[in-house]
Amino acid sequence: MRLFMSLVLIASTIFIGTFMSDASESRAQQQSTPAYAKWGRIAMEKVKEKYEKADIIDYLHKGKVVGNQTSTEKFKLWLREGNREFGVFVDITFDNKTEEIVNIEMKETDR
Repeated sequence: MRLFMSLVLIASTIFIGTFMSDASESRAQQQSTPAYAKWGRIAMEKVKEKYEKADIIDYLHKGKVVGNQTSTEKFKLWLREGNREFGVFVDITFDNKTEEIVNIEMKETDR
């Protein structure tokens, strides 16, 4: 009888543990997506439109400037086009309430 109870307990633990680990992995994935990811994708899309022949080789979120009506997400992308490597600063300004893009600024840099 003890053997039977031990086996039931072990099986239950394995069964419940499987479902609990799936849920915690799902939560970890949801939490790992940063708030600026949406704006980072837009920054990369706009840079690819302007620099069609260049490859984006690095990406950095520089920060967010929050204002009363608008906010600006700041990024630096590093590109390679042939033998040339250069950076592009991208500032995306958007309305805080609607998240509608107000302005996108791009500026090249060699650093």
